[in-house]
Amino acid sequence: MDTGLLSSPLPGLDDPEGASAPRLAPRIVDAHVHLFPPALFRAVWQWFQRHGWPIRHRLDADDVVSFLIGRGIDHLVALCYSHKPGAARGLNAFLAELCRRRQGVTGLATVFPGEEGAVAILEEGFRLGLRGVKLHAHVQCFDLESPAADAVYACCAANGMPLVMHAGREPKSPAYRCDPHVTCGVDKVARILRRHPRLRLCVPHLGADEFAPFQRLLEEHDNLWLDTTMALAEYLPGPPPPPLSLYRVDRVLYGSDFPQLPYAWDRELCKIARLELSQAALARLLSGNAADLFGLDLGRRSRADIVR
Repeated sequence: MDTGLLSSPLPGLDDPEGASAPRLAPRIVDAHVHLFPPALFRAVWQWFQRHGWPIRHRLDADDVVSFLIGRGIDHLVALCYSHKPGAARGLNAFLAELCRRRQGVTGLATVFPGEEGAVAILEEGFRLGLRGVKLHAHVQCFDLESPAADAVYACCAANGMPLVMHAGREPKSPAYRCDPHVTCGVDKVARILRRHPRLRLCVPHLGADEFAPFQRLLEEHDNLWLDTTMALAEYLPGPPPPPLSLYRVDRVLYGSDFPQLPYAWDRELCKIARLELSQAALARLLSGNAADLFGLDLGRRSRADIVR
């Protein structure tokens, strides 16, 4: 059986990192930042150390915000995910409170698909000010086309909230309780988008490992987005994604996965700086698309921010 990209732990890198983000666009939004309460953060880091890769920056949630904002990231989209039934309400309250205290942070709610009162938990999170939903099918171990998942999609669509869902098959680890090559994948996502045309769905990692099929799916569905998280870093084994210039300019978001990284925090930004993208495309990638998807108020936006 294929054990996936994380068949064994990967090494950390000693690549240098900058003191500030390269100013590639008037605004930079990191649309994929993980924020957990301290105890859960530590449990996640331990899992990565055993099964994934070493985490370079082991920072608590407030320090993550200070680190990125202090280095020139203008806005963060903060994600967490519940690992078991009964945890989501506490995680949503934690993230909503942090967003109230810290400028420049927009948080997404989570839920464990299939847990009792899942829709009520999400709607409570929306009332707290959270601006979407985060699911991780690998960790939460649900099938994308299960009735439990379908209830979340319907809730997001009914409330006009975007969903960020790790729906690609990789990076897969034998440490997961399920096989993401069975529970996830581009064909399932295509059927979900057809069944829920009002659902706005963002798939991280450019849909790894089915890069080209997800790139083609963007051309067919106006309710699909992808984020770049770790896909441009040239770190994970396996074939690279298609050139970013081939993707729909209005449907790809920059995201880092910080702080769950084994390399420099700005590695992907530096890779993006070396791509031959127009200023208009950079503005969409680095802020405009995230602002549209999550309803972010980034203050005064230049003309480049709104070019499509």
